[in-house]
Amino acid sequence: QVQLVESGGGLVQPGGSLKLSCEASGRVFSIYHMDWYRQAPGKQRELVASITSGGSPNYNDSVKGRFVISRDDAKNMVYLEMNSLMPEDTATYFCYADQIGYYSGSTRKIGYDVWGRGTQVTVSS
Repeated sequence: QVQLVESGGGLVQPGGSLKLSCEASGRVFSIYHMDWYRQAPGKQRELVASITSGGSPNYNDSVKGRFVISRDDAKNMVYLEMNSLMPEDTATYFCYADQIGYYSGSTRKIGYDVWGRGTQVTVSS
């Protein structure tokens, strides 16, 4: 079995910074495309940032120049560094991977459409 576990959320004042982490737990041998999504109360889940297996990032226009996505494949981690935070960034942030290769015993398996449970980010004075 494979899971994504987010951490690093919390309460921060406007203009502040937070760094979110997402770890793929289990006997992982490969992770392909990874995304960060967010969902505010009463709103649809939206894509915040994505990063390909080759490390190429893409960002939602609302976070360009403020957020940075990165990955460390040796640690099976993806990060979201968030700067110049605004109240409208308040949401639950979710990590997502389209495909994760992992071992189940000695068998190689692929987990598809894997979501984390989310971490809350609140931007407020």
